[in-house]
Amino acid sequence: MTDRIVITGIGIISPVGTGKESFWENLTNGQSGIKPVTLFDVSNYQCKTAGEIRDFDARVYLGQKGIRHFDRTSLLITAAAKLAMDDANLGNNTYGSEDLGIVIGSTFGSINSISQFDLEALKEGPSYVNPMDFPNTVLNAPASRASIFCQVKGLNSTISTGETSAIDAIIYASDFLRMQRVKAVLAGGVYGLTPDIYWAALRAGILSGSKNNGEEICAPFDRRRNGFILGEGAALLILESLEDALRRNATIYAEVKGYATVFNPRKFFSTADRLEGGIRSISLALNDAGLTPRDISYISANANSTVTGDRTETRVIKEVFGNYAKHIPTSAIKSMTGECLDVSGALQAAACIMAINNNTVPPTINYKEADSECDLDCVPNESREVKVDNALINSFSYMGNCSNLIISKYL
Repeated sequence: MTDRIVITGIGIISPVGTGKESFWENLTNGQSGIKPVTLFDVSNYQCKTAGEIRDFDARVYLGQKGIRHFDRTSLLITAAAKLAMDDANLGNNTYGSEDLGIVIGSTFGSINSISQFDLEALKEGPSYVNPMDFPNTVLNAPASRASIFCQVKGLNSTISTGETSAIDAIIYASDFLRMQRVKAVLAGGVYGLTPDIYWAALRAGILSGSKNNGEEICAPFDRRRNGFILGEGAALLILESLEDALRRNATIYAEVKGYATVFNPRKFFSTADRLEGGIRSISLALNDAGLTPRDISYISANANSTVTGDRTETRVIKEVFGNYAKHIPTSAIKSMTGECLDVSGALQAAACIMAINNNTVPPTINYKEADSECDLDCVPNESREVKVDNALINSFSYMGNCSNLIISKYL
C-alpha cells in the first residue's frame, strides 16, 4: 500500500469563475456569483436568484465532436475533467487508460434530462421518445460521459450521499489509490442547476427569501440569514500517489492528509443528535491525519446561510477545538457560490488548495450583523493573509451524512 496521496491538478467550472486562477481571484476579491436566474423561467417564483454559471460554452473546452447529446450536467463535469487533466499535464502517454480512474459525487445526476424524458414518454408514448436521450437518464451519466471523453478505463464510480458527495468521492478515490488499483483518479462532484430542484427547495421553504417575503441573501453566520441560495458547478481534483507524482515530475499542490465520514441516523431528533455526527467526523479526520486541533490553520465551513445549520456547525467546531475555535479563520465560500449541493465539497477543497499555496484565506461575504450563536472568526467580507499549513473542510448533509477532509501543505 502507498501512504501519501497528493493533488496534482484542479479543474473548476463555477459561478465565481472557470479555471483555478479565475476562481481564486474572484473568491479572494469577495466577488459573488449569485445573480438572477436565466437558465429557466422564475418569473412566477418567489425566489429568483442562484449561483448560476453564465456564458458556459462547452465547445471551448471539449470541441464539437461527440457532445451533441450531452446534457448540461455532463457537459459541466466533462469540461472540468478536461481542465483538470490539462492542469496536471496528464497527456495520453503519461498513464495508460487502464491506470486512470474517475469518481464523481452526484446525487441528482442528470435529473432534468430524466424528468424531460419521462414527461415525453408519458405524453407522447414510449415509441416517440428519442433513444439518444436515454443515456442521460441514468444516475451515473455524468461520470460515464466524462470517462468516455477522457478515455478513463481503470475506475468509474458515482457517489450519491447528498451534500457530502464530493468529499466522499475524494475519500473513496484516495482509498482506491492507497490500494494501488490505479495510478491517478479524477475526484470531485457536479451539480447542474435545474428547475426541478429549485422548485422543490422553494416549495420546501428552505431557499432564502421563500418565507414571509424575506430578503434573498446568502449570509452565512450573519444574524440576517434565512435560508440558502442554490448554486451549480463542477470541480475535479487529480489525485496520485506521492511516488508516482514525483516519478513524473508533476506539480504538487497539496497533500490529502486525513479524512473521515460518519452517518448520524438521528440527525433530526434533537440538537445533541445533530452535533454528535459532526464532532465525531472531525475528530476522526484529525486522528487519521495525525494532527491536533491546534495544527489546523483554516476551516472551510459548510455554512450555507441556514439558521439552524450555521448555528449547529459553530457548536460542533467549538466542541472539537475548545477555546482555540475562535482563533481559527473559518470562512464560508458558499456566501459567493451558493449551496452547490453535490459539488460544494470539491469547490471548498479547491479553495483550500489555493489558500495553502497563496497563504491567503477567502472571506465570508455579506456579513453585517453578528450572531452571538455564530461567534467564530468568519473572515468577514475581506480575504486575509494567513499561513495555511493544514486546512479542514466541513461537509454536512441534511440527511445525516458528515464528512471531513484535511488538506495540507506538501512538505
